[in-house]
Parts: sequence; structure tokens; C-alpha cells
Amino acid sequence: MKNSFLAILLLFVTFTISAQEEPAKPGNSAQELADKMANPVASLISVPLQNNLTYGIGAYNGSKYQINIQPVVPFKLSENLNLITRYILPVVDQQDVTGENTHEFGLSDATVTAFFAPKTKGIILGVGPAFLVPTATEKLLGTEKFGIGPSVLVMHQGKGLSIGFLANQIWSVAGNADRADFNQFYTQIFLTHSYKSGASLGITSEITQNWQGNTTLITVSPNVGAITKLGGQTMQFAVMPLIPVVGHSNIRPDWGLRAVVAFIFPQ
Repeated sequence: MKNSFLAILLLFVTFTISAQEEPAKPGNSAQELADKMANPVASLISVPLQNNLTYGIGAYNGSKYQINIQPVVPFKLSENLNLITRYILPVVDQQDVTGENTHEFGLSDATVTAFFAPKTKGIILGVGPAFLVPTATEKLLGTEKFGIGPSVLVMHQGKGLSIGFLANQIWSVAGNADRADFNQFYTQIFLTHSYKSGASLGITSEITQNWQGNTTLITVSPNVGAITKLGGQTMQFAVMPLIPVVGHSNIRPDWGLRAVVAFIFPQ
């Protein structure tokens, strides 16, 4: 886990200090791409790999490395309406989380969100369904439940500034009757400022409320990112601490770190 994370951090440092030559096509400058990456319903194909490393989890001081594979695929439905599909497939490697001297590795449950995003001026809106898909390969890494619920995005962008929130509420509707029902609310509040170089600075807060287990987890993450190129591939690198501010002792880590590598495919 440590070696994988160090490799991500090394890539981040290497490419953020390298010279950035902005793409020539209008709409694809480094700053414009940074703004699009800050917009969850931008009409832009991307494949972020979100690496999360957390320590000091629960009663057994567990550790977890989780990489979320998060492709974003937009579809143009009409001149004034886009459908933005977002997928999150987690791969988890954890130790001493579910008990002392335990180890689980494999896929966790996937989340699929479809935002219907009309073209608007000023406020950017997105609304649609969110799905929980039981893709876990280990019993302790998943819910064995299929879930569905609403998702919403509200944000504003202007002069390099992106501010807004996205949220979803998912309830289980089918699956293994012997497993606990799934009833969870999630929201992410974000503020990001981009620069002409493609660099960005921001802060994000994530809130997860498990209504079934009556637990709340809130984290705050100041972050720094950069748009660059690796060969002919446009990419974004970002790094941030995961600072827990609220959480039950059974789920709250002592600290965490996130590094994101995103492959971008400008149209």
C-alpha cells in the first residue's frame, strides 16, 4: 500500500514541476480543462483513479488502501441537454478493519450516477438517479444489496472559481435478505480556484450519513492539483489530506491521504 501511494506522489511532484504547454484548441486550455474537471457534469470524458490511504481505523487501529476507478462518460441528448454518467468501482486492500489480524482484498460495491444536465447560465444544475450495484468479491467488502435513489448537483463557475455541492441518497431495494438494509446519504461540498497554468487550489468536505447504522463521517480536504501532459496524454494530478472532523470511533480513521491521477480526453 505504501509503495503504491509513494509512486502516485512521485508522479504528482514530477509532472507538476515540469513545463506545461497549453493545448492549442479553443476550449481546451489548461485552465479551461481544470475548470471542466472541477465540474462534475462537464461534457468531458475522463478516467480518474482516486487513491485513498487511511490509518488508525476502528478498535484495532486498522489500515485501508482503496483505489476508486471513476470513469465519466457524457452523452448529448439534445442541443440543450446532456446526460453525464459517472461510475465508481472501488478496489480495497484493508488490514485489521473488521477484526484483529484480518485482511480483505477485492472489489467493493459500485456506484453509478446519471446526471441530466441542462445548459444553463449562471447556476449549473444536474439531477438524476444513483444506483448501488453489488459488485463486491468479498462478503465483508460489500452489502449484497442493490440500491437506488436520487442525486443532485448545484454549482456555480466563473473567473476560475468553482463552488457547489453534489449529493445522493440511496436505499436498498433488493438483495440478500439476511444482510442489513442499505440507507445512506452522501454529499460533497467543494470550492476550487484554477489558474492559467492549469494549477488549482481548493477545499472539499465530504459527509456520509449511514441512517441504518446511525453513524456520521465528515472529512475536510484542502487540495492542490495540476493539468499536464504525459507524452500526448492530457492528465490531471491532485493530492490532499483526508482530515476527519466527525465520526464514530468504529469508522473514523486517525488520518488519511488522497492522490488522484485523471486521464482526460478533450473533444
